[in-house]
Amino acid sequence: MAVPPTYVDLGKSARDVFTKGYGFGLIKLDLKTKSENGLEFTSTGSANTETSKVAGSLETKYKWVEHGLTFTEKWNTDNTLGTEITVEDQLAKGLKLTFDSSFSPNTGKKSGKIKTGYKCDHINLGCDVHYDINGTAIHGAGVVGYEGWLAGYQMTFEAGRNRITQSNFAVGFKTDEFQLHTNVNDGTEFGGSIYQKVNDQLETAVNLAWTAGNSNTRFGIAAKYQIDDDASFSAKVNNSSLVGLGYTQTLKPGIKLTLSALLDGKNINTGGHKLGLGLEFQA
Repeated sequence: MAVPPTYVDLGKSARDVFTKGYGFGLIKLDLKTKSENGLEFTSTGSANTETSKVAGSLETKYKWVEHGLTFTEKWNTDNTLGTEITVEDQLAKGLKLTFDSSFSPNTGKKSGKIKTGYKCDHINLGCDVHYDINGTAIHGAGVVGYEGWLAGYQMTFEAGRNRITQSNFAVGFKTDEFQLHTNVNDGTEFGGSIYQKVNDQLETAVNLAWTAGNSNTRFGIAAKYQIDDDASFSAKVNNSSLVGLGYTQTLKPGIKLTLSALLDGKNINTGGHKLGLGLEFQA
């Protein structure tokens, strides 16, 4: 293992099996384009079938590769504007600096973030300083890895309250075909996941979680099967008898269709099930 993942990416392979390929209760449209000069446009629109709420976002990104710079502009239907500037591998190899700001003209709310990240063999570190109307918060995280074993720590310090408000630990093991992840959040939330790549077509995952002082354990199993180069099928179920099904089909290069359904196994005949439709264009 050269460089370990960031703290938030620990256990990501298992999470992807549970989350990707589904869009319950949403009709979603994604459009991604890239111009010849490297300018990328991403627009997303979605409608909630239960609340009829429509949401959308627009993002433009330009990468100045020779100088390690990335400029990003964002806008969403909540009328929030965002600007992000990233510098990577310029001041030092493995060092990444990001300056992120957002502004809402309707409310006048402003926020800013300064993000730093450093990675090298066996180490991945990050520290973010977040400024907003609630005060200043410092988020720190670090992951070390050796021969497949991973250990990480994540914390949040709120300057206004002068104390640590978040303290999380994680330990795991990772290979190309197998991943084990366990975590403890604030000493009260416990979780774990297992990811297994059975072969080139089949991926499986198991997750579980419980809270201190509560005897109820939450768990689920999920699988993704790659039918061929253009189609895949996903399925998952949890201990609440909620069954999720997803089917993704590449209609033609650059056009992808996703169909999904969430079924309540305890109330099959009473309804309340959710359907989802997603369409993605990329050029």
